[in-house]
Amino acid sequence: MLQHTFLLIYRNFQRFRGSFIINLIGLSTGLASTMLIYLWVQDEMAVDKFHENEGHLYQVLGNHHNADRVETMEATPDVLAHTLAKEIPEIRYAVNLAPASWFSKFTLSPDGATSKIKAGGQFVDTEYFNVFTFPLLQGTKDQVLRDPRSIVISEQLAMNLFNTTVDVVGKTIKWNISQFTNTAVVSGIFKDVPESSTQQFDFVLSMEAFRALTGRDLTWGNHGPSTFVVLNDGADSQAVNEKTEEFIKAKFDKSNVTLFLRPYSKGYLFGSYENGVQSGGRITYVRLFSIIAVFILIIACINFMNLSTAKASRRIKEVGIKKAIGASRSALILQYLSESILMSFVSLLVALVLVQLMLPQFNEITGKQLNLVFSYSLMLSLSSIVLFTGLLAGSYPAFYLSGFSPSKVLKGKLGSGFGEQWARQGLVVFQFALSVIFIVAVIVVSQQLEFVQSKKLGFDKDHVILFDKEGSLAEHQQVFLSEARRIPGVVAASTVNQNIVGNASFTIGVEWDGKNPDEIVRFSTLAVDYQLFETLNVELASGRVFSQEYNDRNSIVINQAAVDVMGLSDPIGKKIIFWGDPVVIIGVVMNIHFESFHEKLKPFIFRLRPEESLHMLVRLESGRESEALVQLEKLYTSLNPGFAFSYKFLDQDFQKLHEAEQRVATLANYFAGLAIVISCLGLFGLASFTAERRRKEIGLRKVLGSSEAGIVYLLSGDFTRVVIVSIAIGLPLAYAITAYWLESFAFHVDLQAWYFLVAGVAALVVAWLTVGSQAIRAAKVNPTECLNEE
Repeated sequence: MLQHTFLLIYRNFQRFRGSFIINLIGLSTGLASTMLIYLWVQDEMAVDKFHENEGHLYQVLGNHHNADRVETMEATPDVLAHTLAKEIPEIRYAVNLAPASWFSKFTLSPDGATSKIKAGGQFVDTEYFNVFTFPLLQGTKDQVLRDPRSIVISEQLAMNLFNTTVDVVGKTIKWNISQFTNTAVVSGIFKDVPESSTQQFDFVLSMEAFRALTGRDLTWGNHGPSTFVVLNDGADSQAVNEKTEEFIKAKFDKSNVTLFLRPYSKGYLFGSYENGVQSGGRITYVRLFSIIAVFILIIACINFMNLSTAKASRRIKEVGIKKAIGASRSALILQYLSESILMSFVSLLVALVLVQLMLPQFNEITGKQLNLVFSYSLMLSLSSIVLFTGLLAGSYPAFYLSGFSPSKVLKGKLGSGFGEQWARQGLVVFQFALSVIFIVAVIVVSQQLEFVQSKKLGFDKDHVILFDKEGSLAEHQQVFLSEARRIPGVVAASTVNQNIVGNASFTIGVEWDGKNPDEIVRFSTLAVDYQLFETLNVELASGRVFSQEYNDRNSIVINQAAVDVMGLSDPIGKKIIFWGDPVVIIGVVMNIHFESFHEKLKPFIFRLRPEESLHMLVRLESGRESEALVQLEKLYTSLNPGFAFSYKFLDQDFQKLHEAEQRVATLANYFAGLAIVISCLGLFGLASFTAERRRKEIGLRKVLGSSEAGIVYLLSGDFTRVVIVSIAIGLPLAYAITAYWLESFAFHVDLQAWYFLVAGVAALVVAWLTVGSQAIRAAKVNPTECLNEE
């Protein structure tokens, strides 16, 4: 019986080759898309889940209660970790961490060697390797960081520095960042950090080295490193939350910070907070693409249903004869479901080939290194998808075909009930409503990204290079700047104490006349050198910027947001208290977008502190970048021998702020295109079905004088109405979805009517092109062929 079923399936595939190919394309494409998204989602969900303390490992976050909003931050006081471990018994370990993302690459070299290697490092507390699972190849996790002069390096860094991982412990490494140089002794080697870790680093140094580097004060009012804790087995995290909430305020009565614990592994996906409340993060995109995967698979299944139904009139006699000679309905259902599941299995094989071919491009888009590894979980998932797809795609035609009455079937009278017609059209409405949503989403995302690229930032990010002030360049800072400004093609040059793009340092230690004493306002701060504003082409609103013609050590420049928050009507010349010292406002600049457009503009204070600078900025003349860079490299190497001139353009950093949105936009374009193509296959299937069912009607109309154009108009009109209903349903949903997404940006485009008009027209045009081919084919049929079938 099983062999007979497979034989019938094979013959049907051969007989209806066109439908088979269309189904194969639709299902395999849908399955391939689903598998790619599945691999991406699995990789996202696995981030930071490998630590042995998973389930007990938490990060301590702080809600900063400012005058106008609550901001959630990872920065905590340096003394918090030690004090928590000492005073809260439920906490087994607590560590500080100054992450590698804070710093530029360090320069390292074996003691006495002239070769230098760039690597990323972070500063951690003694119990770091007890808290996080980064297995040690050499050394013990309780001892490797006991000595403040210790350094623990990765397996790869050991190979790069010493060409071996044997007998490395005990060797001395010289490390340098900016103007700071020190030595450390290798106390251990850890396995290279996996890609599924949000912490990416090549070595770790002690927190004592961090404080020596930064000169930080260990006070409750000074926030910087992140704090992580491991709770004891059986400890109630909610109870610990309650104990830590007012912990800082109990130590420092001027604090505006309340603390809470967040499971460490949730930080990657649930990293966004709005006014102190968790509001999404990367999990939004995980959910979004999971839904897209499901919808693409459903659309592909709908195509199968429509095309199988379109074949019904040509398989009607087969069904009638089988039922007449005693075949049960259950046997017919089994046959058609088997046909559907086999079709899904064949499509899966094709989809696996497509996935392997598309993975390199997909990895490039997502920035990941995904591989199709046939694990137990993957095989179980694929089997479930195939079974689900086969049953879903084959259920409607199986029950539909098997339900025909034998007497009517053998007379060629195929039933066409009202509900059946609406079921088919409803499926197409669903498909095209999704297509309309996809089209609107693609337009809105592309417009928002264009807005991000084109909106005035308050500074000019183009043609500006950024590089670290390291080695002996710190001693020759002013010499380098003076000589650099004389190079043809160099417009301006300056220095700054941190990366221009991204989160800046902040303080609440600002007082001014008229300030509400109960109000706490957070100001972002930046220590700069002369010509910083000229280098960035920052627009001056009033007053002046720092100049060597004046003694500006006790002067500050603020942005317009700072003027607004302080309520100053005429700020120039006004004195305020900054960190306990009186300073004078000499200038106001227009608001500057140093952070992503997700963030609101913050009040900024700029101080003149050339000696605190860590990075150098040089503006190049457009069209003369190459010749200027050659001369800059010569100057750099002459003043800083042994260090390579390694730079990056400032606009690259700004681009990274919206890297997630750019990748989402690219993926959305691909998957929206696939969804539309697959939807068109579904519409093609329904057009085929309609043309097949109305062959005699078309023949009679042509005999009675209808033109081919009239027949095309007749058939296309039915589908036009279906697509219009799809547009009417899809556009309001698209508006709601895109408006919700745009709300995550503090600055965004307004939804324009033309976005939705273009989406609706595009859906109609695509539908007309799809249906038109079938309508024209049906209109050209010889009427005698149609009428002879009676």
